[in-house]
Amino acid sequence: MKIKRKKGFFSISAVAKMFSVHQQTIRLYEKEGLLNPKRSEGNTRLFSEEDIERLEEIIYLTHQLGINLAGVQMILKLKKQMKKMQQQMNEIFEETHKQLDKQSKVSEQAIKTSAKQLMKLKQEKALPSHHDTQSPENIVEMDNWEIEYEE
Repeated sequence: MKIKRKKGFFSISAVAKMFSVHQQTIRLYEKEGLLNPKRSEGNTRLFSEEDIERLEEIIYLTHQLGINLAGVQMILKLKKQMKKMQQQMNEIFEETHKQLDKQSKVSEQAIKTSAKQLMKLKQEKALPSHHDTQSPENIVEMDNWEIEYEE
């Protein structure tokens, strides 16, 4: 049984202390559209765990890699697009896999049906008719046919 953890929210002062940045820096990131914290009824910023993860990424890009805010916006936008494309590719892959499984089963059934028909034809040719039972050239030897199916 998985216990659901209640999601916590953090104030701007707690978040600023967490990352050793000034509150104005966090407000600037919000103003630039990089963050979008929830607001309380008293209009206090409430940062979720997702907001904190995003802020951590923004701080890494700006402070560690020296990327400006326009670059950070572009990187975050591209990451979002890549995630969406990956989800679409996964959906297409799953659908294609389902179709291939279905087609494989249909093909396998068709092969089995054809093999049965071939065996029936071979048996009909191998059995001598009543008027030429004595003629050895009309008797065909039966081979053992084996059909292998790839999984």
